[in-house]
Amino acid sequence: MSETRTFRPAERHLAGLTARAEKQALLWMAPRVPGRVTSDHLTLLGLGSMAACGALYAASGRHPWLLLLVNVGLALNWLGDSLDGTLARHRRVERPRFGFYVDHLADAFGALLVLGGLALSGLMSPLVAASLLVAYYLLAIETYLATYAIGRFKISWGPFGGTELRILLAAVNSFVLFRPRIAVGGGSWLAFDVLGVAGAVVLVALALAAGIRGTRALARDEGWAPALGPDGRAGEAARRPSLVEGEALSLV
Repeated sequence: MSETRTFRPAERHLAGLTARAEKQALLWMAPRVPGRVTSDHLTLLGLGSMAACGALYAASGRHPWLLLLVNVGLALNWLGDSLDGTLARHRRVERPRFGFYVDHLADAFGALLVLGGLALSGLMSPLVAASLLVAYYLLAIETYLATYAIGRFKISWGPFGGTELRILLAAVNSFVLFRPRIAVGGGSWLAFDVLGVAGAVVLVALALAAGIRGTRALARDEGWAPALGPDGRAGEAARRPSLVEGEALSLV
């Protein structure tokens, strides 16, 4: 049997505030998508809308009203990024490895484009934009490592997933349109800088906490590296039975 047929996707964990309503909306839309539109087209829509958001951000320093168009781009990104997998499952043309790989590669480039645009806009300091991008990538790396090693793909963190973050960013855009600077600690700071630093701290904290939980769970399953005995051999360490392909650790 081919490797593609034996591949088993990881357990998905999505529990955001809008998760239930979002799922119902996507299931309603999927059968109504025109036949000539494929899930690949929707993935490209998601990536293209992120590129548009980045370009709009870059120009919004001189033309603040463009922040409202960024919100339109975020809505299109949600449509493409969220509906592509649902459409593929509805039409029974799933490609689990292709979909996972391409979708999240597009997410990585999308984050780069958006934060790159913010760094060029003057509404966010380049250092803050770079720090937020690194923090995002750190959490993404931990998530993808856990997907491979543990068999669990975490899409949301607490009440926040991708959809909630898009809504929050749209609200921030509307706020910054009228108040690009806010007073904090007796000084005046760029609103995007204050929120960007806070966001970076939260993302790094989530990555550290998830990394510690994942390491402990894997150590319980496979054990810590044993020391060599007097005879130069590793002692027998008690461990749980190894997981089969696609099984998820319940400890994480």
